[in-house]
Amino acid sequence: MNSSEKQIMSLYVKKVIDKKMSVPAVFFLEMFKYLSFIFSQSMIVFGPLATIFLNRKKYYQISNILSKRNNIEYFISEIESQSNE
Repeated sequence: MNSSEKQIMSLYVKKVIDKKMSVPAVFFLEMFKYLSFIFSQSMIVFGPLATIFLNRKKYYQISNILSKRNNIEYFISEIESQSNE
């Protein structure tokens, strides 16, 4: 995982914690972490349509992050550690 991926993930960790959604987020991520690769591939398929409405660069960065299960594990551990503080 490179520094830009960590920066993006820390931004979303902060958003989850600020909205006090850490428990539902961890539950959802634990439940679907094994499907993250399929989700990332479906994001690539729907990318041309989705990037009409969304930022193209961030969209494909998130797709790349989801393609690796280690990143989901890192995201879960960051949410858990920062929500305990």
